[in-house]
Amino acid sequence: MSVSRTRILGVGRAVPERVVANDDLAQRMDTSDEWIQQRTGIRQRRHISTSTGATDLGKIAAEEALRSAGVSAQDVDLVIFATLSPDIDWPSCACLLTQKLGTRNIPAFDVKNQCSGFIYGLASADAMIRAGRARRALVVGGEIHSTGLDLTTRGREVGVIFGDGAGAVVLGPTDDPDRGILSTHLHADGNHAEKLWLEAAASRNRPRIKPEDLDGDDPAGFPRMSGKFVFKHAVTRFPEVIKESLDANGLAIADLDLLIPHQANLRINQFVAAGLELDESKVVNNIDRYGNTTAASIPIALHEAIADGRVAADMLVCLAAFGAGFTWAAALMRW
Repeated sequence: MSVSRTRILGVGRAVPERVVANDDLAQRMDTSDEWIQQRTGIRQRRHISTSTGATDLGKIAAEEALRSAGVSAQDVDLVIFATLSPDIDWPSCACLLTQKLGTRNIPAFDVKNQCSGFIYGLASADAMIRAGRARRALVVGGEIHSTGLDLTTRGREVGVIFGDGAGAVVLGPTDDPDRGILSTHLHADGNHAEKLWLEAAASRNRPRIKPEDLDGDDPAGFPRMSGKFVFKHAVTRFPEVIKESLDANGLAIADLDLLIPHQANLRINQFVAAGLELDESKVVNNIDRYGNTTAASIPIALHEAIADGRVAADMLVCLAAFGAGFTWAAALMRW
């Protein structure tokens, strides 16, 4: 039987203990705390210090989300894992996570939509619950960036941005017509894929990765970004999709209680908030402490906003993201 709406029942997060401050990176590359903060708003990020995969952090976040929701792993009948940094190439992180949680014979799949991945996963779970295909869905965003970054002066434009972490939510149906996910909105445009991408290892190459992919002035084996180009598109698409979600529900910016944007760059989020005329108190930003954790950034930020009381019953909350692909997305919900 289909249901009219779903809602988030529990939230969890996990970050490595190791804190990497800007001054720590300055020991490895030509940069400074001032240089990084001016361009990104980041003061520190978390990096793993032992052999850890995205599903290891994802398991910790998932278990907290399950406790928060008051359900067990055996109550879950759908697992979606959003990541661009899987533990291994295949099988999926979602399948690996089901093994770690002890679930059996339920659908599990990955979403590889980078910074928008968590909202894409949330939208997929929402649709399956409303269609009656699942009753309890676990959506996880988990990333281990630190092992794939060029932490030298050559790679500093990208290397200083990213951190490791995971966040998770448990979704379920609600009988309350005034609460839950109101709508989700997903977009993609592959015309600018090369402006923010990781080109190697690649199945189109033989071998998939070569020594030169890790050397030279612009190695394909490390993430590459055209920063100004990405910034320009982000500050356009972010407000577009936020307004789209509000318009779809007959609401306005003035009705929005809280915006939880993907944590890509503090300057992007500040620019978007100013353009929407949203007070700083209505925007959640924690990139200064965690860096860009890609698919994990929104659930980590949501977890913190709930913990410190910024999310409360009946509040109108918008999750929004923009990232590689290009992809952009929003989810509007009444808490």
